[in-house]
Amino acid sequence: MDRVAIYGRVSTNEQTSDNQINFLQEIVNRNGWELVQTYVDEGISGTKGRDKRPEFDRLCKDMVRRKFNRILVWDISRLGRSLQHLVEFLNDVQSVNCHLYIHQSGLDTSTPSGRMMFQMVGVFSEFERSMISERVKLGLKRVKSKGTKLGRPTKIDDITKEQVWNMVDEGKSLSQISKILEISKMSVSRVNRERNP
Repeated sequence: MDRVAIYGRVSTNEQTSDNQINFLQEIVNRNGWELVQTYVDEGISGTKGRDKRPEFDRLCKDMVRRKFNRILVWDISRLGRSLQHLVEFLNDVQSVNCHLYIHQSGLDTSTPSGRMMFQMVGVFSEFERSMISERVKLGLKRVKSKGTKLGRPTKIDDITKEQVWNMVDEGKSLSQISKILEISKMSVSRVNRERNP
């Protein structure tokens, strides 16, 4: 007999998760499964990560402890609105041989078609990561082509270097120079080494 958990979530305190939970409990009863625990996050957006959803976090920890072998949710959006978070969760589910049943999507990872859908989500996630990477590379290329220097702006110009060297000659410590010129101690040390290789 499958030992199952139900997860529900609503974004605002004015909403109720009762409809989601009641419907999923009927599915549990109809299949003769054992309901181990119901987890509900009330008034929490699906854009929030696991650390901001206490009941979802507890569900994940109990899943790793293998307190149940199937999770039921009403809709995929209840699990989260970030594809990255969703894929991470699906990978965690699969890694502990737990099954996921998402009613509205008809996704059941205990079936061949459900596993195929699971893999397709992974493919789309990989595609999204590739697209983001390409956009970042194109953006950097465009900025470089305009002659813009990338990276942190350097505060160490020739005048500042002269000031560092003069203060070192005066016997000031690296910490003192750092405070006076408002640059890091590491930068002062690097400038000093440039003069004395």
